[in-house]
Amino acid sequence: QIRYIIPEELTRGSFVGNIAKDLGTDVGKLAAANLQVLSDSDSQYFSVNVNTGVIMVSERIDREQLCGQNPRCFLHLKLAIENPVEFYRIEVEILDINDNPPEFPAEEVSLRIYELASLGARFPIQPAQDPDVGTNTLQTYHLSANENFNLNVKARTDGGKFPELVLEKALDRELRAFHYLVLTAEDGGSPPQSSKIRITIQVLDANDNHPVFDRPSYGARLVENSPLGTLVVKLNATDVDEGPNGDIRYSLSSHNSAALRQIFAIDEQTGEIRVQGNLDFEEATVYEIEVEAKDMGSPRMEEHCSVVVEITDVNDNAPEVILTSFSSSLSEDAPPGTVVAVIHVRDRDSGDQGKVQCHVSPDLPFQLRKDYEHQYSLLTSTRLDRERVAYYNVTVSASDLGSPPLSHHTILPIILADVNDNAPQFEQASYEVLVAENNPAGSVLVTVSATDPDSEQNSRLSYSILRAGGTDPGLDPTRYLSIHPTSGQVSAKLPFDYEQTTYLQFHVEVSDGGSPALRNRTLVHVFIVDQNDNAPQVFFPRAGEDSATQFRISRSTTPPALITKVMAIDADSGRNAWLSYHLVEATEPGLFSVALRSGEIRITRTLQETDASAHELLVVVRDAGDPPLSTAVTLVVLVEEEGPEALQGSEAGVADGGGLPTITLYLIVSLVLISTVSLVGLVVLGV
Repeated sequence: QIRYIIPEELTRGSFVGNIAKDLGTDVGKLAAANLQVLSDSDSQYFSVNVNTGVIMVSERIDREQLCGQNPRCFLHLKLAIENPVEFYRIEVEILDINDNPPEFPAEEVSLRIYELASLGARFPIQPAQDPDVGTNTLQTYHLSANENFNLNVKARTDGGKFPELVLEKALDRELRAFHYLVLTAEDGGSPPQSSKIRITIQVLDANDNHPVFDRPSYGARLVENSPLGTLVVKLNATDVDEGPNGDIRYSLSSHNSAALRQIFAIDEQTGEIRVQGNLDFEEATVYEIEVEAKDMGSPRMEEHCSVVVEITDVNDNAPEVILTSFSSSLSEDAPPGTVVAVIHVRDRDSGDQGKVQCHVSPDLPFQLRKDYEHQYSLLTSTRLDRERVAYYNVTVSASDLGSPPLSHHTILPIILADVNDNAPQFEQASYEVLVAENNPAGSVLVTVSATDPDSEQNSRLSYSILRAGGTDPGLDPTRYLSIHPTSGQVSAKLPFDYEQTTYLQFHVEVSDGGSPALRNRTLVHVFIVDQNDNAPQVFFPRAGEDSATQFRISRSTTPPALITKVMAIDADSGRNAWLSYHLVEATEPGLFSVALRSGEIRITRTLQETDASAHELLVVVRDAGDPPLSTAVTLVVLVEEEGPEALQGSEAGVADGGGLPTITLYLIVSLVLISTVSLVGLVVLGV
């Protein structure tokens, strides 16, 4: 085996070795032996000049292509000769030359490093590749000067060198967002070769800066009752971070009360605080809103500020009337100055808008007394009378001093409690009643009625009958009459008899249910009206039952001689006692007549011889009642021939009737008295 050593990249025809010399043979012999060169590879890198025995380079030899990173590179040849056949092995070692500079995979590399990366953090850089070997391969790296990174070259067991950037100083994106470095790779050749790569380092933002408001606190002033959507203030916060770390969202802090959150709302994008609820100065004069601004980083950072909102009062609250003490029922005899209600007034506004004045109508018997600020007493100003006005609706008006003023009206219903200060009053001072006699027992004669303007128990009336002064002590009205205690109906206990009692007078007393009870009286006159309940009674001539009275007259009696007189009386009065006499039957009609009113029986013509000697007369006495009542009497007139006897009969008749004038006078007087009393009663009744 023959061994040669040549460098790579020799030009074609370059000398490698002299095979004849190295084999120790004659050059001519090699030519005669038909020398051939056989290569193990597909390419014929070498050729042999058979005339000289010199081995030359026939093709370009690139060690890196042939052997890669192997430290030693060999090409093997075989020499074949004939006569006799012999083979010789030739080994050509290809030596590396520094024909390749180190090369990076790219001209530029970009790194993204978190700005909060810890010191000493390592960031590998894709190493450069140098196909040369030995000292000609990559030997070292150089990093351009900078403040934050150092270079560390990590050697592997296989000889490879890997560069690493080592963070020596903390990064701050807000100070410097990009770093530009140059990394140089250099081999050990002579002269050395090198290549460079540009390293662009982008410092990734870390959420290391919290939002900052342009002011630590904000102030605003609003009028209460501002409409919904009114802009309160626009907040402005900035964050020097970028991306989500610098994207700010505004919100109301959780320290705010739920009530405040209902009144104010904030736009999370713009930071505008607007009114979304009712602003009421009376509930709060100042609102302090805690606002927080948060970025969208991870973790999220926040900042707080306060917004002080002052509310300006307007006259938007009417006065309020509060009854501290109130009695809706008041006794009608309460003296003036009696306290009916204690009233507290208030106005939730401030200043003059919160000052309240109260008054009531001057037409009412009430007045307001100011006890002290915000308190009034409602008093009675005059005497009260429930019977005149039973209740009052007292309107208490409260108005503030705002512009325009607001007012509130409260109605206090006051009911006057009754006092028994009114006696019952009859509808009539006296009552006059006409009652027909023989009335049925229990019939209502009259209803007396009284009224009492008091109420309830004080107006519950009770009626009773009292004897009237000046009446007959023996005539007790309660014997004949009764009265219903509540309705006032006067009823008859017994039927009246005009012939016994013609007139009753009594008092009806009414009393209320108060304590003490009040009373009043009225006088009742009861006039008994006569009824035709008595038939006429004949008292002359007197005759027994079923018998007739006889009278004797002379046949010579001439008309209009008085034969006799029928006398009757009637216990009734008035028309019922007006009597009339009627000749109903006669033996000789037309011979005798009866006076209609006086009852005198007279002869109407001269007696004839042919006339009967006895005449029977039926006289009926009838009153003028409706219906009329009557009584009949039978008379027998005997006609005698002898004059003296006739005369004597006549005289006897006169003697028998000697009492006639006195009786007649009595009847006339009785009729006059009865008529007078009846007339007076009718006149009084008419009045």
